[in-house]
Amino acid sequence: MSMEQKDFEKLIKDLSALPTETESVEFKENHFTKEEIGKRISALSNAANLHDQKYGYLIFGIQDTTHKIMGTTFIPSQERVGNEELEFWLSKNINPKIDFRIYEQSFEDKKIALFIIPPAINQPVKFQNIAYIRVGSTTPKLSDYPDKESKIWNNINRKSFEKGIAKEHLTVSEVLKLLDYGKYFSLTKQELPSETNLFVEKMIQHGLVKKVFDDSYDITNLGAILFAKNLVDFPTVKRKSVRVVIYKGNTRVDRVKEQEGSFGYAISFESLLDYINDKLPQNEDISRSLRKEVKMYPEVAIREFVANALIHQDLSISGAGPMIEIFDDRIEITNTGEPLIDTDRFIDHPPRSRNEDMASFMRQIGVCEEGGTGIDRALINIALFQLPAPNFQKFDNFTRVTLYARKELKDMTIDDKVRACFQHCVLKYVENLRMTNATLRERLGIGEKNYPAASAIIKATTEKGLIKESERPKEYVPIWA
Repeated sequence: MSMEQKDFEKLIKDLSALPTETESVEFKENHFTKEEIGKRISALSNAANLHDQKYGYLIFGIQDTTHKIMGTTFIPSQERVGNEELEFWLSKNINPKIDFRIYEQSFEDKKIALFIIPPAINQPVKFQNIAYIRVGSTTPKLSDYPDKESKIWNNINRKSFEKGIAKEHLTVSEVLKLLDYGKYFSLTKQELPSETNLFVEKMIQHGLVKKVFDDSYDITNLGAILFAKNLVDFPTVKRKSVRVVIYKGNTRVDRVKEQEGSFGYAISFESLLDYINDKLPQNEDISRSLRKEVKMYPEVAIREFVANALIHQDLSISGAGPMIEIFDDRIEITNTGEPLIDTDRFIDHPPRSRNEDMASFMRQIGVCEEGGTGIDRALINIALFQLPAPNFQKFDNFTRVTLYARKELKDMTIDDKVRACFQHCVLKYVENLRMTNATLRERLGIGEKNYPAASAIIKATTEKGLIKESERPKEYVPIWA
């Protein structure tokens, strides 16, 4: 296995320039045993996790004290353990399997053997069923250091797609060519620094970029998905672009137009909303109090549900990104991944996201609401627009929110009515109020004389096990209250 010679030489220069060995970098000349190498793969992988490093490195051909490049007589590809190649034997004894790689190349006419070892991801890495760790220049058992083992497990639990690398070994100018730094400083309300290097230093603080060595940087998946000038430049996120599909009628038979975004989410979010809102049908029968509104759906609801689709998608599912489909009678907003909370608890439950770094940043720049209040506001505005209640649905590997165009009560299905009753009940509950026949009639535009219609809807919702009578008769709360 080989890498580009210039990349190999740069990496060796950067590693040998370190002032001392680190717990994720170890230098050797020639001395080794197969067991020592196995232990060090385990230890360096665990150390890379512990210290949040992209890789651990084991390098043969460099003195461990002076870091002088001496060359090595150790050629891993020529070593065998019994009838097995060394690399195969090591892989067989490492658990869980990790994609460590061995490079045998020359540096200034001196042979170097370089092991590049990824960090532990799902659990501490073991060699022959024992996990090791680097402590200074020693390689003890991880079990002897419970504090380090605990921290590794904590790191494993918080590791996310966002922290992964989208593009590596870049210069400052290459980073700034790929990411829209102007939009980054505008959205975060920071002044442009006077020095170019400081542009990247600011991005590092938000986890958009990682510094590897003094003149080498990586762009994280978070940086790419939020600020890429073109998502296609980043293989890990290029399939995460947002698609907007417009249909004629209420089925997918007649597709009128499809638009796919190419910019990062933070760059393009406002223009995405403008595009969606521009394509929405008009509301021809709108209440007097909302006479100035011309669109069928409240913009605050579109904003909240599109933002949620971006933030709560499962980024580990390849090949698909968020999709907004516009029909004459509804909008369907779909994202990959099943929700982390039950769809019936979307309104009252504090938000949980797979992508906490993205969610935090998007809240910081005002894309979505703090504390989950955005869904409340969306539903309140949907009620003001006299629209049916949205439908939150969970499927295998994706989640969908459907917003419906206005319907008369007589045209609503029983499911439409029950869903509206339940969501109205939850909204009242989170406001520390209670749903009654009167409040439901107001929500659904039912006249006072037609209170039996509201009573029938309340009864149906109760029978579905979604609401119950509160401590006061004829006042209702969610079933889980």
